[in-house]
Amino acid sequence: MALLSGLATAFGLSSAAGVNAYLPLLVVALIARFTSLISLNEPWDVLTNWVVIGVLGVLFIIEIVADKIPVVDHVNDVIQSVLRPVAGAILFAAASGVVGHTHPVLAVTAGLLTAGSIHAIKATARPVVTATTGGTGNWLVSTLEDIWSFITAVFAILIPLLGVVLLAAGIFLLVLVWRRSRRPKRYVENQLR
Repeated sequence: MALLSGLATAFGLSSAAGVNAYLPLLVVALIARFTSLISLNEPWDVLTNWVVIGVLGVLFIIEIVADKIPVVDHVNDVIQSVLRPVAGAILFAAASGVVGHTHPVLAVTAGLLTAGSIHAIKATARPVVTATTGGTGNWLVSTLEDIWSFITAVFAILIPLLGVVLLAAGIFLLVLVWRRSRRPKRYVENQLR
């Protein structure tokens, strides 16, 4: 059961990183620093260093602001195409002892793929939001993404299996938005034939 719980934590944290790279890293750093809910082994225990926490805090604020502004959010998504999967890999590998049970390369790869997949869905859906709302809906969608990332990261640590449920729900919602955005085009194309 501990292995299953550890894997659920790792997948939950890396999926949260696919939406916001620095928020789950900051959550893990602060929870590991101030509680015993998560224990980070070397070299991941560096996340609890005050300098690292400060840098994560600044990067988190920059990402939150950049992700709320139309056009800037698309540039941010391009930059985050590298950073979010890396954050996911770090979180997967660092998550509560999974590395002790899983080969480190497998753990890092799983984190990269999980966060990268979530980021790809997010980056694909965001231009649709911009196009359908003229950019006015970006701040709301971004705020909801940040809330989802925070809740998923916290639940991945506190109630790991619920974190997996949130991951599935988030993926479902992102795919639903993407599919709905494509539906009007298909309808118009079919009407023109």
